[in-house]
Amino acid sequence: MTASAIEDLLRELTPQVLSALVRRYGRFEECEDAVQEAVLAAAVQWPANGMPGNPRGWLVAVASRRLIDQMRSDRARRERESATATRVAPEVPDTDDTLVLLFLCCHPALTATSQTALTLRAVGGLTTAEIARAFLVPEGTMAARISRAKQRIKAAGSSFGLPDGAEREERLRVVLHVLYLIFNEGYTASSGSELHRVDLAHEAIRLTRMMHAQLPEDGEVTGLLALMLLTHARRKARTTAAGDLVPLDEQDRTEWDRELIDEGVELVKASLAGPALGPYLLQAAIAATHADAATAGETDWPQVHALYLVLERIAPNPMVTLNRAVALAETAGPSAGLALLSALDGDERLAGHHRLLSVRAHLLEKTGDTAGAYEHYRRAAQATASLAERRYLESRAGRVRA
Repeated sequence: MTASAIEDLLRELTPQVLSALVRRYGRFEECEDAVQEAVLAAAVQWPANGMPGNPRGWLVAVASRRLIDQMRSDRARRERESATATRVAPEVPDTDDTLVLLFLCCHPALTATSQTALTLRAVGGLTTAEIARAFLVPEGTMAARISRAKQRIKAAGSSFGLPDGAEREERLRVVLHVLYLIFNEGYTASSGSELHRVDLAHEAIRLTRMMHAQLPEDGEVTGLLALMLLTHARRKARTTAAGDLVPLDEQDRTEWDRELIDEGVELVKASLAGPALGPYLLQAAIAATHADAATAGETDWPQVHALYLVLERIAPNPMVTLNRAVALAETAGPSAGLALLSALDGDERLAGHHRLLSVRAHLLEKTGDTAGAYEHYRRAAQATASLAERRYLESRAGRVRA
């Protein structure tokens, strides 16, 4: 097995091994450290000595020994831990508790930022350094953030198990939101010189596939996976060779990944027949509508606008209204879109946001108001922390001023 294949296998097995240890011993933080040591040992030994017959069992055994050694070294709890240390080697559980681990990482006691970091660390198997690079913060800062998250979970007294009833549904929404945030940061980085952080997008898709495998009948889990696939399918067409952003209506659609699109569309079709429409499924249906159009001019904008209307009704959000304004402009003209944007001017969540400024600039340009378009493109460029988006907005400003 190649080093790359071993790395992929270890990333897949890491949450399974961690969840097995946490279920047996508790002590999330100590278990996570022990699993990381076991994974490191595997990364060194397996390429040289060959793959063990039961890779997951090997990791569980090694991580358990590391954890027991750690517990033995704690003098203050020697008596209690020695009883644990004398147990026979743990059996490898048949069940995969990765879903439980995801729920634990998305504990409501944590902030969204901490939930995201802990999910990438414990379930995604990314190192602290990799997560820090992805979010453009020092490794020490990210290490402290992850450590605080583990301590908060410990202080909250959370047990290792799936919550029941309404709490489970609420926690599932949090898990999906965290995966959505990870994907969005990978697809359009909020800051830095690169538009994409492909490793984050891939990791979000991998984790969401894992969720879908365990909850195949959940329409929102399916919808989120479809949304990611349909959106990620456009990745290669979103930038030029120089790394400059290419808007949707100017993309070369022959570069879109048809395999991902076909998979995403099938997921959408299957879920739309379900009993309820959720926000992720509706967004996936919108993405599928764009994917169905061979050219930008063939986009079914009335359908896109209708889907945004439904989405706005069940999950009101200023970004949804902003996107609906773009669709409305395509069906009823730019003035109608601008009128809808005026309703967002008083929303503090979008005050000075570069996306509101750039959409208004685009619609002003379509009305012929080049002076207004220039001003808003310029302001939008100043408001974004993404260098790729800034270059694009500055180029649009230069074009309307010429």
